[in-house]
Amino acid sequence: MDNLANKEFNPLKLENQLCFTIYAASRLMTRQYQPYLDQLGITYPQYLVFLVLWEKDGIGVNEIGCKLYLNTNTLTPLLKRMEQLSFIKRTKCCQDERKVRIYLSEKGKNLKEEAKNIPLEMAKSLNCSAGKAMCLKNELEILIHQMLK
Repeated sequence: MDNLANKEFNPLKLENQLCFTIYAASRLMTRQYQPYLDQLGITYPQYLVFLVLWEKDGIGVNEIGCKLYLNTNTLTPLLKRMEQLSFIKRTKCCQDERKVRIYLSEKGKNLKEEAKNIPLEMAKSLNCSAGKAMCLKNELEILIHQMLK
């Protein structure tokens, strides 16, 4: 029987909240990553920025923000910190000085080699099949796109 049709279903119980399940999973996932990221000397949000830049270097702050669903106010301090750590270089565009492009430094590029095994190690630690993980990821992407409409 569908929980919503069940008269005993309590919509205000914590265990019935999709938002809490996603929140808890996100926090626990980040915690699983931490030992690997500690070895690299980076945080989880920095790791996400690296993933974007390793895929396409020299992109604008807005493009990074779109890929990570972060606004500029959240992203700018993160990028400034990464620049202070010599992982990236922020360069103003010649055509429009209000726009900033982000480039990996040598240190940032070299980190890719050190990070390459993180996805495999994470998959092992989660004890989740690749098929199940991909199915869950696809369902969550559908949810994200529905919320962005």
